[in-house]
Amino acid sequence: MGVSRTTVGETDGRVAAAALVAHSLLLVLSGLAFATFLAPPTPAWLLTPENQYFAALMFKFGGQTTVVLGAVAGIWHAASRLGWRTALTIFAIGFAISLSSELLGTTTGYPFGPYSYTAQLGYLVGNRVPFNIPTSWFFMLYASLAICGRVLRPSDSVAGRWRWAVVAAFVLTAWDVSMDPAMVTTTHWIWHLASDGETTPLRWFFLSGFFYGMPLTNWLGWLLTGCIVARAMLAVVPPSQWATRVSPSPLPLVLYAANGVFPILICVGRGMWLAVALGTAAMVLPLLLALRPSSRVARHLRAPESRDRLIATD
Repeated sequence: MGVSRTTVGETDGRVAAAALVAHSLLLVLSGLAFATFLAPPTPAWLLTPENQYFAALMFKFGGQTTVVLGAVAGIWHAASRLGWRTALTIFAIGFAISLSSELLGTTTGYPFGPYSYTAQLGYLVGNRVPFNIPTSWFFMLYASLAICGRVLRPSDSVAGRWRWAVVAAFVLTAWDVSMDPAMVTTTHWIWHLASDGETTPLRWFFLSGFFYGMPLTNWLGWLLTGCIVARAMLAVVPPSQWATRVSPSPLPLVLYAANGVFPILICVGRGMWLAVALGTAAMVLPLLLALRPSSRVARHLRAPESRDRLIATD
């Protein structure tokens, strides 16, 4: 007797939920660690050989494990809602395009600005980009597109898909408002910006470290890359499917919110209050819009016939 698609989908959903719980727990614990005893000055108890060994293991495997769990949550959730072929396709697209953009950025400085990654984020693809960077691009854009399904009309036209891609890119970039200051202060990546006397006024406007050492080009690069990746994912899964299959689930919202907690905790611990305020506001806004009672998903789920159709197709 074969296993029904509903049973397989339920199993995939449980795997996604378990991965999300572990992912969120590690994000909170890591954020608290960076905000307290991993912030300078280093406490004396952390300098013992045993604790230094444990800290080295945490730096080597903690971030990688956390991101992989986030990817598992995103992929398995997509599989439960869209099927495995589609889930793996949008993961491959998200990973490949964002990795290409990051490799271009770390090689030429375009489109983000001149920067480089340290070894803190794990294995470097091409000795330049940690593998978990494009991995996190995928699951955060997955969550961002799910949010779009709660706030935008699901038009599958070319214009509609581009509109969704642009909004998803802004939802994604909201994450970086606190993420970049947090990662720079913890030396996960480094900006290589010219001093004021070595640049033109135009380059200074775009390439000065105006926000905790980060240039304006970084957010522009996030918007451009996020838009391209989102549009490619929408070519596989049109807006109507995101809105009816993915967006009704709360998991993508939790995935998005949990990843905002991590950098905000670091910024709190380092006293970076502007990043805390702006980063919190930037991520809370799309979440509030997605959760409001008048959202498209809320209206959809209030209709009994719509709930029945959703359950029947899961």
